[in-house]
Amino acid sequence: MNPIDVNGLLAQMRALSAQAGLPTAPVANSQQSAGVQEFASVLKQAVQGVEGTENQAAKLSAAFERGAPNTDLSQVMLAVQKADLSFRTMNQVRNKLVEAYKNIMSMSV
Repeated sequence: MNPIDVNGLLAQMRALSAQAGLPTAPVANSQQSAGVQEFASVLKQAVQGVEGTENQAAKLSAAFERGAPNTDLSQVMLAVQKADLSFRTMNQVRNKLVEAYKNIMSMSV
């Protein structure tokens, strides 16, 4: 079995979200244990960030289609690529979580 480096995965997610301009979850300080912050809230924030980038890309593309004077093609393409990258990243994280769940469920106790 391959051990999952949770801290490395979180660091990669934070780096990708910083590059995509997504809000990041606050990091727990050293006095608190790492498990105090609920996983569900971090996952919810990530999904909402992906949804936000997709909504922004849809708004920009709709404005470009209407011929809004302050939107150009490069802005639209950049927003669409950010949305695509954030969606693919979230999809890969989901796949890794499902794989980890399957590994845990197949362990014998």
